[in-house]
Parts: sequence; C-alpha cells; structure tokens
Amino acid sequence: MSQSKDKKANKKTVHIQDGQTNKNSVKDEPEKDKPLKVTALRYDPEKNNSPVIVAAGTGFVAQNILNVAEENGIPIYHDDSAATLLSKLQMGQEIPPELFQIVVNIYVSLLNLAEGNDGSERLF
Repeated sequence: MSQSKDKKANKKTVHIQDGQTNKNSVKDEPEKDKPLKVTALRYDPEKNNSPVIVAAGTGFVAQNILNVAEENGIPIYHDDSAATLLSKLQMGQEIPPELFQIVVNIYVSLLNLAEGNDGSERLF
C-alpha cells in the first residue's frame, strides 16, 4: 500500500531495530558480528486485533527498511530483544498475546516522544 494511502487510512507503522548499525552508533566501538535486524509493525484496529508484521529483514534488507522509514518520518524504536523476537514472526502475522508487553513498551515510548518527554520518566 502506498504511503499516501497509509496516511489517509490513519494507520500507524513502527519500525523496530536491533541497533547494530545506525547513524547514531559510536564508530569507535567494535562492530558485533550480529547482523542488523528490523521489523515493521502496523496497527489497523478496523482490520486487526493487534499490530501486524508488515516488513522484516536482516542486513541489507533491514537497512533499506530503515531508510524508507526515515524518509517517510516513521518512528524507529531501537531494542535488540524486541527486534529479535518480532523478527521470528511471519509477514502479515498479528502479534501474539505473549508479546503484547513488547508492543506496549514500544507504543509508550513513542507516546512519550510525541509528548516531548525525554524518556527519563519511563512508564514501563
């Protein structure tokens, strides 16, 4: 679905990154051998009961997903364990209840960011 259609439908897409390579990483630290992992979620309450995996990848594909997210102003949440767990799900799969806490943490973090909270008052 095109980005303009997504905006009109008012759907939320979030990208979860494992943090191995990003523009803010410290260059002096040795790179881990673990490849970059990215998972993108979308939640459309009219179609789904929970967020759905809409994109996922590692390495080059993951970097492309991040580039698209950045170009379109889509929030990126950095969390190694969230990216690892969510990347094991299938494309189009709804987030299962046992992973809801991860999604809650992501959305609370994004709400804090949107409200201008610097994250020092974490709610989770």
